[in-house]
Amino acid sequence: MAPVGVLVGSGGPVKDFGGKITSSVVVTCVVAASSGLIFGYDIGISGGVTTMESFLKKFFPSVLRKAAAAETNIYCQYDSQLLTAFTSSLYIAGLAASLVASRVTAALGRKNTMVLGGLTFLAGGAVNGGAVNVAMLILGRILLGIGVGFTNQAAPLYLSEVAPAKWRGAFNTGFQFFIGIGVVASNFINFFLSKHPWGWRLSLGLAVVPAAVMTAGAALISDTPSSLVERGRLREAKQSLARIRGAGADVEGELDELVRSVDVAKAANQEPFVTILKRPYRPHLVMAVLIPFFQQVTGINIIAFYAPVLFQSVGFGKDSALIASTILGVVNLGAILVSTAVVDRYGRRFLFVAGGFQMLVCKLAVAAVLVAGTGVSGTEHMSKALAVAVLVLLCTYGAGFGWSWGPLSWLIPSEIFPIKIRTTGQSISLAVNFATTFVLSQTFLTMLCHLKYGAFLFYAGWIATMTLFVVCFLPETKGIPLDSMQGIWDQHWYWRQFVTTTTT
Repeated sequence: MAPVGVLVGSGGPVKDFGGKITSSVVVTCVVAASSGLIFGYDIGISGGVTTMESFLKKFFPSVLRKAAAAETNIYCQYDSQLLTAFTSSLYIAGLAASLVASRVTAALGRKNTMVLGGLTFLAGGAVNGGAVNVAMLILGRILLGIGVGFTNQAAPLYLSEVAPAKWRGAFNTGFQFFIGIGVVASNFINFFLSKHPWGWRLSLGLAVVPAAVMTAGAALISDTPSSLVERGRLREAKQSLARIRGAGADVEGELDELVRSVDVAKAANQEPFVTILKRPYRPHLVMAVLIPFFQQVTGINIIAFYAPVLFQSVGFGKDSALIASTILGVVNLGAILVSTAVVDRYGRRFLFVAGGFQMLVCKLAVAAVLVAGTGVSGTEHMSKALAVAVLVLLCTYGAGFGWSWGPLSWLIPSEIFPIKIRTTGQSISLAVNFATTFVLSQTFLTMLCHLKYGAFLFYAGWIATMTLFVVCFLPETKGIPLDSMQGIWDQHWYWRQFVTTTTT
């Protein structure tokens, strides 16, 4: 048996059980990360479909009439509560699913939860593809939301529990990378189908393809060692550890540590949702709430909604919305790869702060360009030169998000919780993500119509706030094994007053 090594983290020395990048860990993590495909596909498809004339004519004709009205400025032409309900219904369904996903993930395991989510998403895609009225559209969106709720709960946990501590950040960013692939793929599909009378139906219905791919893949991989130990399947857990850690790793030592953590959790015999509210877990709860909340108030949704309106308004033609979305998606993909390469070298805090500063500058610059180009009221015609400037700024903003708050907002909640509240903490984080997205998607178009360029200043204020929060309150987690994460709170200048050294 290999000796247990020692790592020195922000909380002092921690156990290192070894482990390397094996073919098994790569394959299982790629399959698990592919769960992000369905979320990304939906983000891209729904944004593109809502600009297709055939779709709007069939389900939302009032939007077309408003867009054609001469008095409508560039900020208000897509302000429709019914159209917003189509988009946001997925998030309220995801919110409901996330509240039960904690128990499902603990009872069935990470793998089976991903399979269940994939099957539900597949059903939603089929319903949307065959929709004949708004009610069917929203029903399909609800099924999609439930599917995304389950997969987004299980996949980040799977990645953090399977990946070696030294490279956990890189493997976990794979989830955001597949979200990005889903977005780009859906944008291409929307572009080529936009002029087909049934293009919207094919775009929505093709959601069954990524759902089938990720579901089939998830069904073939084994569950995480942590989940198997949690459910009393020790023999399978040991076999799983041996496969993913490779020769030379202290499999027995890591298994013993997992068993010890699970035994302590079971001995406490407390409801996890009650446990996480206790004082020793205050920093965990704060991060579970604020990290996903901050991710959404970066204003990333403002880009998805505003880019199509902007480029159509300056005369690039109807296809410009889809082209712009594709450009932004490709830039985002490249930025995620940057995060994958450096997150375990420079750490989470560095990327959060650097990305936050980059996004803040871009938001302020976009607001200034919009005032210069369209006037305070937003009714003046913007020159193509200024429109190109906005596109460049939005791409730079998207890159900042892509290597910071995009992937790291999935990584941090999946790695900071002890095993007894891990699924509960992830569930709370996911619920906050969906709840915030729902509120923003319900109000953003109306806010954009009334605040105009001020919407960018609104989000700039939040970006400044979250960057300061990271500097002051988020400890570094790179390279720390999951079951040794307690030390980062013990040594933190503020959180140490809440935690105790006996917390597990």
